[in-house]
Amino acid sequence: MLLLLLGLILFLGVHSVRIVADGWRARVVAARGPGAWKGAYSLASIAGFALICIGFGQARLAPVVLWSPPRWTHDLAGLLTLAAFVLVTAAYVPGNAVKARLKDPMILGVKTWALAHLVANGTLADVILFGSFLAWAVLDFRAVRRRRAAGLEAAPSTPVSGARTAVAIGVGVVAWAAFAFWLHRALIGVAPFGV
Repeated sequence: MLLLLLGLILFLGVHSVRIVADGWRARVVAARGPGAWKGAYSLASIAGFALICIGFGQARLAPVVLWSPPRWTHDLAGLLTLAAFVLVTAAYVPGNAVKARLKDPMILGVKTWALAHLVANGTLADVILFGSFLAWAVLDFRAVRRRRAAGLEAAPSTPVSGARTAVAIGVGVVAWAAFAFWLHRALIGVAPFGV
């Protein structure tokens, strides 16, 4: 559990700099350049992610069960993760209606993904992992909205295209299906739909 906690502190800590210390971040980028910031940010993120993966894997070997979710929560999680995949994909496809309407589909996708996993899993490690990501996404969403209200950050404003919206949704659905039916089991050892 210690490695999981350290990984979360490192990974989410790096991703929280704009939430708690945006001015400091701006000064570091100005002093050292965006390349140096992105390099350090990437290395810390990768290290944190690796610790999360190792720590969560270790915690799953001796799970502390807090509750046993009913079977229907797995189906609900499947639907929520489908939405999460579409939201995350929409964050990277310029000019789609999902991004134009929601402004921050990546953060909303993380919220949805974390909530889906909290609903369907009842171990202490699950609550720590997915609860941490959900809390981070809520705080990050608020911070982005505050920066926009203060005029420090502009909302995305690419013209909307029906074709790009279809691409965002289509790629999100295909990625979700690949992950739900094959990759989740191969990478995480759990088959969400029992296949």
